[in-house]
Amino acid sequence: MNKLTAAITALAFSIPAHAFDLEGALKGAMEKGGTSQPASASAPAAGSGSVDQLKPAEINSGLKEALTRGSEAAVAQLGKQDGFFGNEALRIPLPSGLKKAEKAMRMMGMGNQADELVLSMNRAAEAAVPEAKTLLVKSVREMSLQDAKGILTGGDTAATDFFRRKTETELTKRFGPIVKKTTDRAGLAQQYNKYAGTAAQFGALDKNQATVEQYVTQQTLDRLYKVIGEQERALRANPMQAGSTLLQKVFGAVSGR
Repeated sequence: MNKLTAAITALAFSIPAHAFDLEGALKGAMEKGGTSQPASASAPAAGSGSVDQLKPAEINSGLKEALTRGSEAAVAQLGKQDGFFGNEALRIPLPSGLKKAEKAMRMMGMGNQADELVLSMNRAAEAAVPEAKTLLVKSVREMSLQDAKGILTGGDTAATDFFRRKTETELTKRFGPIVKKTTDRAGLAQQYNKYAGTAAQFGALDKNQATVEQYVTQQTLDRLYKVIGEQERALRANPMQAGSTLLQKVFGAVSGR
């Protein structure tokens, strides 16, 4: 058994289920895109009144504008070179269970291979994210008035939760092949998949980490929805910065501003 195989064997059989704490995903979230629309003299001020006073068309149009803008901004932020790798808060690391094995690999002179795998994982995420734009926008277009009302009066991430319900399954299918194509270029990826797959069969490894592409796909999606969620929270917290009179009125009614 060579050094690489020995390191990967130890690495794969020590992987636990992994969780991430993503902080500070996007700042000034909803300031991108869209043009401000001047309020007419007869239009009520943003935030004057309650949700009950909003017309169904206003709720529907306002939510669709917000969700379309937010999803496109998230894709633009992440779906470019260094969208993940260049941002410490968004960079996808090796699973936490690999840290000890990674240290051993570096001691055996294999640090470059570990670095190559981390870089390929993040490049794969950056390449996959643009695939999300079409599905996210499609889910907005198909949103019903009932969906819109539920999102408007829901929690801080009601819109993000809606996106996840509507798009996660299909995005997982679309992201997988793109991630695999990119990570396969890293020699360590094949070794990871070989031993991690065996570990998963015996319950020693979470099934979502059984292959590099599964792990990276899930972490990419988690970060995408997290960024959208940060944008949504920013909009709800300060609707007056939304950029358009309609968004100010709709979200202002919810916040009482």
